[in-house]
Amino acid sequence: MTNQTRLASTDELESIFQRELTTDRWAATETAYALAVRHRDLGDWPASREWVEQCLRLLEGFPGETEEQVATTRTSVGGVSLPTFLHAGVVEARFCDLS
Repeated sequence: MTNQTRLASTDELESIFQRELTTDRWAATETAYALAVRHRDLGDWPASREWVEQCLRLLEGFPGETEEQVATTRTSVGGVSLPTFLHAGVVEARFCDLS
């Protein structure tokens, strides 16, 4: 066993996302962010943009006035590191190269 976490494939992450979408919308938002990162890292800019948009749409449904409300519940999803706080400003700043 190594200390390295295996990166989930985009298909695996999409499966996780679909399941979470019906059970835990915040987890689904975190997974959408991870999918945007994975697609960007793979050079699939159109898919990354789609997941950024999905993440931003999901974020619209959550309050974001306090750090507690925007704090991520996991440190990573499928081997993709998550930011400590997840809100539209963070997503837009991390993916500004896709606009």
